[in-house]
Amino acid sequence: MPSLKKFLKSKKYLEVPMKLTSTNHLEVKAEINGNPGRFILDTGASSTCVGIEQAERFELDSEHSDIMAAGAGASDLVTRLSEKNSICLGKWKDKKAQIVILDLMHVNQALLLHEAEEVDGIIGADLLETGRAVIDYHKKILYLRKK
Repeated sequence: MPSLKKFLKSKKYLEVPMKLTSTNHLEVKAEINGNPGRFILDTGASSTCVGIEQAERFELDSEHSDIMAAGAGASDLVTRLSEKNSICLGKWKDKKAQIVILDLMHVNQALLLHEAEEVDGIIGADLLETGRAVIDYHKKILYLRKK
């Protein structure tokens, strides 16, 4: 029986290394519009998002959104929406990514309380679904299907 890695490679999946943080979150490095950042992988987050204070650094053109976001420790967060962004995780790329921009202060404060590093954003279920994600928790590898 082939290994998961060999099987997924035969199906044109690409590997993205992950790191387990001190808070037991999976963290990945990604580039948005060519700019590198650190992101928590969150299968429960419906959308990929970036902290409002990082929007300029990631070159995110945005417009007001009527969507109010909620997450652990926060609710009714005002959002902005940025369309048609390039996002790369390892060698995997999506050139039409939609990114929600919101205040992630509550997330980063929680991380700092646990002596973990702040993050630039969250990789959500939208991107994971687009990439037909497979997560190998044991080996800390995210597999995304090449487009």
